[in-house]
Amino acid sequence: MKTRCPVCGAENSLDTLMASDEARQLLWNMARIGGDLTRQLVKYLGLFRPEKSRLSDARMAKLLEELRPDIENQRIVRDGRVYDAPVPAWIWALGEVLAARDAGSLKTPLKSHGYLYEVLSHWRGQTQQIVEPPVTRNGNNKMLDSLDRLEKMK
Repeated sequence: MKTRCPVCGAENSLDTLMASDEARQLLWNMARIGGDLTRQLVKYLGLFRPEKSRLSDARMAKLLEELRPDIENQRIVRDGRVYDAPVPAWIWALGEVLAARDAGSLKTPLKSHGYLYEVLSHWRGQTQQIVEPPVTRNGNNKMLDSLDRLEKMK
């Protein structure tokens, strides 16, 4: 089965992705987050892609793993201050970062999450978006079930 990256359009075999520990972990973590936040995160991670090469699975997994605890805790620390960061804040901030890139005011490739965290620190609940809740393990999610079976094959 072929998969297509929504950011760069690259195609890859699902078997190949599952053969890589980093890619498998990345897919698992993305599936656990789920919804609009996952879609924004995929686009955001693309901002780290070097101009003349690809973004490795290991680097993408590391970048997501740096964000995951703060996403789950719904809090960030910036300049020694703690800020609430619920899922709508993450979606809004990721959208702002992507808009800055589109406007030409953000230099890529990004080197850290500093700009994202700066934007997050300015969120004040401006959006009233309805956000899909994170995907939970309830037996009704085919993607999680498939990833779970693949994980057990290791």
